[in-house]
Amino acid sequence: MTRELQRAPEGRRTPGRVAYVNARLLDPASALDAKGGLITDGEAIADFGAHIGQGTIPEGATIVDCRGQCLAPGLVDMRVQVREPGEEHKETIGTASRSAAAGGVTAMVCLPNTNPVIDDVAVVEFIARRAREVKLVKIFAYGSVTKGLKGDDLTEMGLLGAAGAVGFTDGVKAVANARVMRRALTYSRAFGSLIIQHPEEPRLAEGGAMNEGELAMRLGLSGIPAIAEAMMIERDLRLVEVTGGRYHAAHVSTALALEQIRRAKDAGLPVTCDTAPPYFALDETAVGDYRTFAKLSPPLRADSDRRAVVAALKDGTIDAIASDHAPHDQDSKRLPFTQAEFGIVGLETLLPLSLKLHHDGHLPLLSVLGALTCKPADLLGLPLGRLVSGAPADFVIFDLDRPWRVEVERFKSKSKNSPFDLHPVQGRAMRTVVDGRTVFWLDGG
Repeated sequence: MTRELQRAPEGRRTPGRVAYVNARLLDPASALDAKGGLITDGEAIADFGAHIGQGTIPEGATIVDCRGQCLAPGLVDMRVQVREPGEEHKETIGTASRSAAAGGVTAMVCLPNTNPVIDDVAVVEFIARRAREVKLVKIFAYGSVTKGLKGDDLTEMGLLGAAGAVGFTDGVKAVANARVMRRALTYSRAFGSLIIQHPEEPRLAEGGAMNEGELAMRLGLSGIPAIAEAMMIERDLRLVEVTGGRYHAAHVSTALALEQIRRAKDAGLPVTCDTAPPYFALDETAVGDYRTFAKLSPPLRADSDRRAVVAALKDGTIDAIASDHAPHDQDSKRLPFTQAEFGIVGLETLLPLSLKLHHDGHLPLLSVLGALTCKPADLLGLPLGRLVSGAPADFVIFDLDRPWRVEVERFKSKSKNSPFDLHPVQGRAMRTVVDGRTVFWLDGG
């Protein structure tokens, strides 16, 4: 007899064989959606499929009854700020890892806007070493496009890539200089690296606090126009045409920019993009009466833009969904709106907010999961995000229909800056497994 979702060995030690039975197996990469089970042997997936049941469980294996819950590849979050080194009072690699595990994220990529900046091999190695010490989820790093994120001189992309950088970006800053961006796209071709842009024309966005429009006027706040995003992307697409470099637009938020990317893809340009849950779950009205927890960069847009993001996810224009996790302490957010920092935490709400796309009938479940797993992994050349025999045993077990309310005070993240506090959601990570180790298990699940 199987035991109900029993607690498999947890922590740093890798268990022997574990059989996860009575699961709904979901693998977007292979379009698998079937009842069955999965067996891990040490750090790897030994076998999985509909044939895994009572009669095919290896002798001596620990048995975990998933009770019909979903078992899918662990989420691969391609846009996270971990704040370490330099701002450990906001987040650390340890707290970010625990937050990720609680959200079903088994791998994440950190932005280079740390202190010191990830523009040197030593900082890439520091991130990797700290991730090994914490030993929860897998952590990768982007290298910065320019030295010190100053937008002028290119970093040594070849050396950074050889040290483990999985792509290049200036994080929350746009590469505003067209000549620098052209050189970056040209140089990156030699390594097949992805250039990730924060698409915002800085002069147009300068001094802005929220989306430009009627609401900003009523609140007396300077606006950031939608064309700030569109103009930067349009410029960059012209540079992609000239260079052939791989280009990725991060957290796209406007209908106009999405139409530009759609046309570029139709023309065969090597262009991809992602968005984050706030841009399809909220609109600018979430700012309300100067709610700084709803201050993001790019800002929450008009409802027409929100609907355009949903449509772009549906037709495949948007390739991936990232959390855009940007932790801030209370002192950075509980300020007058214009002075407060941009950004929200998102690791623990990434899965349930994305599942809303399925529950509301916008996307099939496998399409939602694909944008969270195999697609971001493929963009970054990571051998993750799939259920494959012999591959690392990185997966999440989640209850697709479990209703709950977001409670920020229960977040594992050190910071609590989220506009989704007390927001009702449906779907929750129950267990997260990395390299065969249970790194999160929801008590009472």
